[in-house]
Amino acid sequence: MDAVRLAGVLEDRDAWQATHCSIGRAMEVVGTRSAMLILREAYYGTTRFDDFAARVGITEAVASARLKELTEAGIFERQPYKEPGQRTRHEYVLTEMGLDLLPAVLALMQWGDKYLHDGRGGPLAVADNATGEPVHVEVRSESGREVPLGELRVSVNGARSRA
Repeated sequence: MDAVRLAGVLEDRDAWQATHCSIGRAMEVVGTRSAMLILREAYYGTTRFDDFAARVGITEAVASARLKELTEAGIFERQPYKEPGQRTRHEYVLTEMGLDLLPAVLALMQWGDKYLHDGRGGPLAVADNATGEPVHVEVRSESGREVPLGELRVSVNGARSRA
């Protein structure tokens, strides 16, 4: 089985624990089904509380809790709006942090399309609007080379090790 190559102090896996793991910290923010589906809906253009609850199929209490958590985490920003004759309400708009989660959400969608739909692909297709070409999430180096699992190396971040 291929695995990531652990380098430097990480080579001895018994000598360290991933106590400050970025994956664990990210899951604390977006690790619920409702949070991921709220993100999906935000990428589809949903901004209003009632629409999130209805489109995700969750109660208003769950929608309220998730949107509050995602806003406090910096993924959404609340912006006021007012319909004529109505009180001021707030809509939820993705921040740069929220937009940067798109590849992770698309990767989950791509994985689900491949493995959870009996080999038929998923119900939706994601394509480049300008060219119509299918869009895929891949692991690539800065130079653009696709890097398989067995060719990845993980080491302590230099900036972190000097701190």
